[in-house]
Amino acid sequence: MQLKMPRPGWHHFAPAFYWACTYLLRGALWLVVRWEVVGREHVPREGGLIVVSNHLNNADPPIVGAAIAKRRIRWMAKVELFRYPFGIIPRLWGAFPVRRFDADLGAMLTAERILRQGGVLGMFPEGTRSRTGYLGKPHPGTAVIALRTGATVLPCAVTGTEKLRNPLVLLRRPRFRVVIGEPMQVERVKRPTEEQVGELTERIFGAIRALLPPEYVGPYTGSEGSEQPGEPDGRDSPRA
Repeated sequence: MQLKMPRPGWHHFAPAFYWACTYLLRGALWLVVRWEVVGREHVPREGGLIVVSNHLNNADPPIVGAAIAKRRIRWMAKVELFRYPFGIIPRLWGAFPVRRFDADLGAMLTAERILRQGGVLGMFPEGTRSRTGYLGKPHPGTAVIALRTGATVLPCAVTGTEKLRNPLVLLRRPRFRVVIGEPMQVERVKRPTEEQVGELTERIFGAIRALLPPEYVGPYTGSEGSEQPGEPDGRDSPRA
């Protein structure tokens, strides 16, 4: 009896696609913007890792990936990005969908599996792009995953990408900056309490906030400073 060979899935092509896009993007960034990366020496070379950052533009995930460079990041991305036909791109890139502002158990399990296999997970604790350019309100999902897996958390800060809302700004070679902070060790907790999740959420967000220039850090109350579900992007911040 002849055995049928399994058909190749997205995961077979994703690593090659990811690295090809990452290095092409690095070259493009050097050409079209003034790009700076600070702290790449802080990136751990192995082990489960959660890369966290503020979020200003849809281009942030590949730009942070190009800044990290040493390791492939699997980004948790909003489910709307996976609609056919353009949804092929994030799947090939290795991203996986999550229903934002919802208890998406499937996405949580996928994230935990990536980390337990020693991979790198990318998340934006704000849960969405900032409308104003200021840091918004953190959500607890990142802390829950970090506590349940004991994965190291790597805080990052992105500045300048909010200007990409107007593509013509590339004619002026805008300045983009990615700052990579020191890794944060997290002790694994099988059933994290609400207090533990809250404390780690503030610790993670505080680490991101410390890497940002003062003009990107505004006080948040409730949903202030963040794009809400179903709302269109706001206008550029005064820095754009």
